[in-house]
Amino acid sequence: MGIFSRMSDIINSNINAILDKAEDPDKIIRMVIQEMEDTLVEVRSSAAKTIADQKDLQRRVKKLASVQADWEKKAELAISKGRDDLAKGALVEKAKVAEMQEHLQDELQALHDALGRHEDDVLKLDAKLREAKAKKAAIQARHKTAVGQVKVRKNLYDNRIQDAFDRFEKVEHRLDRLEGEAEAYDLGKGQTLAEEIGSLEADEDIESELAQLKAKVAPAKGEPENTDAQKSK
Repeated sequence: MGIFSRMSDIINSNINAILDKAEDPDKIIRMVIQEMEDTLVEVRSSAAKTIADQKDLQRRVKKLASVQADWEKKAELAISKGRDDLAKGALVEKAKVAEMQEHLQDELQALHDALGRHEDDVLKLDAKLREAKAKKAAIQARHKTAVGQVKVRKNLYDNRIQDAFDRFEKVEHRLDRLEGEAEAYDLGKGQTLAEEIGSLEADEDIESELAQLKAKVAPAKGEPENTDAQKSK
């Protein structure tokens, strides 16, 4: 496949369609980018050669213009000397040079047109390359995210994690039993001497407060009742 045929295929290709058919999008997009970059290098190299050929043709055209001027001067000299035969010969040579110059001018125009087309193709190919690189970045980001999600899912549903939680529960059960044993030692245990004395003091305070409340609520002993009969006396 020629370089320009390959470049045309790349420019006209739909990157999304290529990726849809690919089993490994990341690998395919890398291959597409590499192909584009290689093609750009070749196109620019070919363009550089075309520019060099164009400059060479321009020099040759300029030189042929100078040769034509020389033959014209020779024809004028021959005419001034009365040698029309030599003048005709000089004009024939001038015509040959003019025909050669015209042919080179056509080649020069063809090269100019080709360079213009190449420049348009390079711009389009460069745009495709940027598109492909953007796709590559998006694909790599999605791939990284997907790999991370798969890793998380594997960890969530990994039996080893469940086994670890099961072991945690067993440890908690053991701690419950140990704490129960410690609390069992305190069951049925009597009060200490200090605790019994503290209870007596608390009972005494309560009895004192109760007596005060009774004295406040009930009438004092020996106080006469305030009856209606007494009021009438």
